[in-house]
Amino acid sequence: MNFPHLRRLFVAVLVALVALGGVPVAWAGSYLDRAALLLDEARKEGDMLQPRTFDKEMVLVVKTLSEARAKVGRKMEVPAAVAKAHPHLLLVLENYERAADAASEGNFKKFMEHINTARDEDRTFRSVLAELGHTLPEVGPERSRAR
Repeated sequence: MNFPHLRRLFVAVLVALVALGGVPVAWAGSYLDRAALLLDEARKEGDMLQPRTFDKEMVLVVKTLSEARAKVGRKMEVPAAVAKAHPHLLLVLENYERAADAASEGNFKKFMEHINTARDEDRTFRSVLAELGHTLPEVGPERSRAR
């Protein structure tokens, strides 16, 4: 095949993907991958910090990471296919950030309130995604080995 034929083939495949909705699904897939990573790390850090809220250095690390994660969540592109779920992702990330703030202030009760709210919003996020026909991918070494 020469270049003009390849170009026509590429355009035809691209048009077919757009017509069949393949491109939005791929973009939703990227969003779902990013959301899964953000949620997984936030949950791990919250779980790690819960019995260690007295450890000021640990609190500082988690607080810094949770602030960055919430900022990324606010700025990330959201495909229309999952836009209804995104506010719940933001609430998860913001509550983990607030939990870290409470830990830095030595307020364990407030820390736990925000951790529990984050967990509730995580379930809501996943539920809304399911209603929209999407699920979050698994994060971890099992997933990377399967590729």
